[in-house]
Amino acid sequence: MCHYHFQDRTDLVLAVIEDIRPEWITPLETAVSAPGQFAERAERVVQLLGRPEGPELSHLHSALHWQALNDARVRESLETEYRRWRACFVALFQVLADERGAGLDPRPLGLAVAAAVDGLAAMDSLGADGGTEPILRTLIRTLAAGAGSGP
Repeated sequence: MCHYHFQDRTDLVLAVIEDIRPEWITPLETAVSAPGQFAERAERVVQLLGRPEGPELSHLHSALHWQALNDARVRESLETEYRRWRACFVALFQVLADERGAGLDPRPLGLAVAAAVDGLAAMDSLGADGGTEPILRTLIRTLAAGAGSGP
């Protein structure tokens, strides 16, 4: 059946990347775009991402990263999805910037949280229960509190 629906392995992997979007990116987009102040939206994000992703999804993400190292089409598709995923965190901090109105740049703050979430997911995938939810909550609150206070 795979050969009937997909021309090659890359086409199959690209379909998997597209297929996991509703489980991976769409809930994050919804959590960030739903109404509310920054604190409410941030808490929704923490609640969503504070849960371990589970071994199956963790293995799938690892396999996709490996495929991306070896296939330019997979790398481009996966990077497109990650760009969309990272944009959610920038959008979250854009809400904070809009609330403060002080010329706050949401991009570095959002990208910092996205990188931290990636690291926490990697730790969780190895079985290191670092308490993702409290770490993520602390990071977001600390960045929000210090945002706009200068270097």
